Formats: sequence, structure tokens, C-alpha cells
Amino acid sequence: MNTSPSTTLQQLLSALSDRPEVNAPRAQLFFKSSLTALSHAMEDQLLSMEEEHPLVIATFQQERFYRQEARRYERIAGQTEQLYIMAAPETDFSNRSGIYETVAFEVEDPLAQEWNLIVIGEHYASCLVCEERLNLPNKAEDNIHIDPSRRFEGIWTFDREVSCEAAELLLTQVEAYRPELKEKIAAARQQLQQPVNKNGQGADPGPFAQRLVTHLQAGQYKLLKAYKSIAAKERQERLANLMTRTIRQSLNVDEVLQVAVAELGQTQDDCRCLIYACGDSDRKVTLEHEYLSEGVSSLAGKTWQLENNQLFSKTVAEEQSVYIDSVANDLRVQGNKYLKKWASEADIESWLMVPLTHQGKLLGMLELHYCGSDQPTATKVKGSSSAKQAKPIKSKRTMSGAWAKEDLVLIEAIAPQISVALIQARAYADLEKLNQQLSALEETRYNLTAIVGHELRTPLSTVKVCLESLASEPDMPLEMRQVMVDTAVTDAERLRRLVEDFLTLSRLESGRVTLMPDVCPIDECVSLALSNTTVRKAAQGKLPTIKNTVSENLPPVIADSEWMVEVIAKLLDNACKFTDDRGTITLKAKPVKQMLQVTISDTGRGIDPELLERIFERFYQEEGALRRTAGGTGLGLSICRQIVANLGGEIWAESKGSEKGTSIHFTLPLAKQKTSTTPSKRKKAVA
Repeated sequence: MNTSPSTTLQQLLSALSDRPEVNAPRAQLFFKSSLTALSHAMEDQLLSMEEEHPLVIATFQQERFYRQEARRYERIAGQTEQLYIMAAPETDFSNRSGIYETVAFEVEDPLAQEWNLIVIGEHYASCLVCEERLNLPNKAEDNIHIDPSRRFEGIWTFDREVSCEAAELLLTQVEAYRPELKEKIAAARQQLQQPVNKNGQGADPGPFAQRLVTHLQAGQYKLLKAYKSIAAKERQERLANLMTRTIRQSLNVDEVLQVAVAELGQTQDDCRCLIYACGDSDRKVTLEHEYLSEGVSSLAGKTWQLENNQLFSKTVAEEQSVYIDSVANDLRVQGNKYLKKWASEADIESWLMVPLTHQGKLLGMLELHYCGSDQPTATKVKGSSSAKQAKPIKSKRTMSGAWAKEDLVLIEAIAPQISVALIQARAYADLEKLNQQLSALEETRYNLTAIVGHELRTPLSTVKVCLESLASEPDMPLEMRQVMVDTAVTDAERLRRLVEDFLTLSRLESGRVTLMPDVCPIDECVSLALSNTTVRKAAQGKLPTIKNTVSENLPPVIADSEWMVEVIAKLLDNACKFTDDRGTITLKAKPVKQMLQVTISDTGRGIDPELLERIFERFYQEEGALRRTAGGTGLGLSICRQIVANLGGEIWAESKGSEKGTSIHFTLPLAKQKTSTTPSKRKKAVA
């Protein structure tokens, strides 16, 4: 047993320093991978020399390393009887004699930190003697033995005298642990003292060099593979960081999608990259955001059908990507006429669809298309003003249309980043919309308070005063009593109409009113509304001049006649309110395509063009003065908009400005054929 604390390397260097005739090599630094290559090269060199019967001594730091090389040393044992394997035992490694000698040294022995291999033959000698340099804080860590960056200090040489000196030191160690091998070790020492046969054929350096080259090539391949993996991760991190920066800089959905499609398309170098927002219940989507390689036709602006689309349905149902390596051989595409036509028009050879989801909810879809390169058609690249002649598409793929595995991994990793960008952008948009709704609600609350304070309180006060006067003045003249009663009735009717407008608008907006459209002549609806308005307004004073130019020969419309009379009457009331008795109100109607357009124009106050959209909002009054001069709740136009919209039409206003009059237009769908000449009875169901 070795009791010396010094390592084999230290003993060897000390012994060589006492022999000036020997050109002692200098110790140098080795990494584990280098020692592995040298050891295997020395072993291969030995295996190629079948006529040699060398002395071979190998030391392994632990039994596990020996087990990795056991089969190689079984082959070496076929060439020599002088083979000694030394290792620190872990399981069943022990001192035994077999096809070669094994020596189990103690774990505390300095040999446990060494890497030694000695080969001495008749024509060949080499040695590798190293000790590990332990710089880690915890020497007992298990991962120390699998770290390729482990460092060793030692010598490697073909010098025979140095090799023999190293062999003598290790044989001494073997004899200390295995004294029963004394005679065999003595024979080995005699072999060390034999003179070199200089006339014999030397060792062929070919296997040694070939082994080193092979190891270097394998190492280079692993290095390139590692670089490629690092580059892929760098691309992934760059895209993820870019998405994060985009989210911070912009919460606009379109801008986020455009950045994502451009960066991912450039990184993947695909023929076409598409990203579009959609839900799992959407039937179709218009493609807007895409990246194109040179010469690839654009799909921007085209409609992509999602309903009954097997690829889309499968992606949504399984929440997994759908990858088609060859569209021409895929039954899902070839068996669907629409998909087959779409793939042909888009020149898709390989197809990848990746769902963009968040907490199980579909937000959008990412598509990558690998397109064919043998169809030189004129294409217009998105953002270009002129068509280009398609050029052969250069792609990194050389076989079929398959994406590399690392590309698929990258795409799958980037998809959640895009999903996060979408959900945050949408959340921001929803927040802005909510803020707008809250602002509108606050304005509505303010207007409602003002209306309650003016339009409801004033007539209530009048009714109260009239009733109190009648009750407190029993001797009031009959004529005065009638005035009081008429005033109270008028203001009570005003209150009734205000409450009815509130209830009507509420029912319309909540969908509790069911309109019953029928074939309806518009001229009769106009006549009824005009008669109703004239009677009511005449009692209040002079009316502006009203001209009805609506012809009886106009084609009928599809509408609920009673609600239609309500709309026209409210529009006439509104026109009379803001037009003095010297002004003029004109009613016109004309067919426009498949609709009938009705127009009510006046020569009254007019409206600022910037406020034309707002006049249809609930409780809106153009200015505070109008509440005092014209009155009203601001609900009439809102009710008209709800009714016209429910009947399938549109309503809008036109005005050139203050004191230049206003025109209100609304449209209704024309009936296909005239089946009735009288307006239908009112059919209004209230839930």
C-alpha cells in the first residue's frame, strides 16, 4: 500500500530531475476531452500492433470510468499478459486475476485523482501521466466526474526512458496492493530493462493520428451542434424580447401582429408567414398581416374560410399545431375542394398552423407556408406599387417541405409570446372602450339629472300650482278655472310623453320590443305622421310651412307601419322645434338601389358638422341654451335610430352649419313585390 502523499506525476518529475541524461518533458495543462482523445489514440495504436506484447498499466480514478472502457481492455488483453488495471472500487471491483490483473486501491490514495496510461513494447513506448487540478469548492460533488471542462496537469510523451520510469513507479504501487503478483511484476521489470531492438519495424503512427483526427472531428461536430442550439435559443430569446418591447411600446393589436409576422418570417426564412386574429366560432377572416419571401404571391386582403375547415377545426379542437409536410399527399387537403383550391392558388407545398391561445381561449392563428419555386408568375409584393416577375425561391430546405425540428421548437416557443401580446393588447383596447363607456355613462347621468331637474320638475310645478289654485279659490271665475284645467292637462300630457319616451327607448335598447315588418306604402305613413304633427303643433301656435313631396307611386318598403309613423312624427316634431314659423320643412323620398331613402329637411338653426353624429345619442342637447329655448329630453332621435336600425335601415344627419338648416335621412329596404296598398295594422309585441 502506498503511504506517500505525493502523486505519480510528482514522483516522476522528481526522479527525472535526478537524471540529467534524460530529456525530461515539461508538465502542461490538459482538459478531460483531450485526455480522452490521447488515451483512445494510444489504445488504438496498441491494438494495431499485433506482434507487440507490451506492458500496459492503466489507472482509473473510479470504477465507473473503468466500466466504460472494459471491452477495449478485454481486446488489449488478447495481445499481452502484462496488463494491469487500477481503480478505486465502488461496487464489485476488487483485486483479482483474470485475463488481466485488477488492482483496487483505496479511495484516499492519490491515485484516485490521477489519469495514467503506460504502454511499453519492444518497438514502441508511450506514457500519459496526469493529476487532476481540483478548483471546485466541494470536491465530493458527483457532477465533477461528468464535467468535460475538468482540468488535469501532466505529461504525455513517446520517450522510452520517461515511460519506463513511470511504469516502474506504477508497478511499485501494484506490488504494494497485490504482493502475490511479485513474480509477475518481476518479469515486467525485466521487460523494462531489455534493450530496444533498433532493427525492428517501428510503430505505425497511422492509427494514432487517425484516432486523434476522428476525435477532433467528433468534437467539432458536437461544437457546431452546440453553436446551432445556442443560435436557435438566441433567435428565440431575441424574438421574445422583441415581442416584449413591442408590447411595452405599443398596445395596438395590428401593430403587434405586424411586428410579430415580420420578425418571425425573417428569422424562419419561410416563403409566407401569416398571423391573424380569430376566435373558435369565427366563420371567416380577412388576411391582413403577412411576410413574403421574394417572388411569393400575397394573400393580404383575401378571405380565409374557417367554417368547415378541417385543418382549422383540428387545430382548435386539439389546441395543437397541425403540420403538413406534403400538401399534395395529404388526404385532408386533397379531400376538401376548398382547401385543395386554396393550397393550389397560394402555391403551398408544406403547411404549418399554430394556434395562438390563452387559458384555453383561441386568440388567433399563425400560419407558415413553404411554397413551390417552379411557377414564375407575376406577383405583387405587399407594400409595393408595381408587379414583379417571380424569381426562383431560395429556401434552406433541400428535401420535401419539412421544417427542421429546431424550427418547429422555436415556433412553438414564440407562439405563447404572441398570444400574450394579443391578450394584453386586447385587454388594453377593452379598457379604453370601458373608459369610453364609463365617460358616456357619466355624461348620460349628468344629462339625465339636468332633464329631471328641468323637463320633469317644470310641468309638475305647473300642474301643482293649477290644482292648488283650483282647490284654494272656490269663487274663481269659470273662464279662469278652464284656463287652469287646460294648463294642467297640457303639462300632464307633456309629462306622459316624457315618461313614454323613456320607456320606449329602454325597451328598444334591451330588445323587449318585437317589430313586425310588413309591406308598407311610405306615402301613407308620411300622411298619417304629418296629420298627427299638424294637429298637435297647431294648438301650440304657428307652424313653419311643411311641404310633402312624397309621391304615391313610390315602391313599398318592408317596415312596421305604426313604428314607421312614430319615426316620421318624431323627426317632424324635431324639425318644427328648431324652425320658426317663417321657415320651411320639406319631406322627400326616392329609391336608392335596394333601399328607399326618406329625407326631412328644414331651414332652421342647423347643426355644427362636427356634432352630427352625437345628436343621435341619448339625452344629447347641442348646447345648454336649447334646453331653455326649445326644451325636450334628447331622446327622440335616439328612438328613431333604434327603430330604423331594427328594421334594417340607416339614419344620418347633414347640415352646413349654424342657421343653415338640417336634413335627416333614413333608409328602409324595398319590398320585392307589392302585395298590399294599405298600411298594416300596428303589431307591436312588448315582452
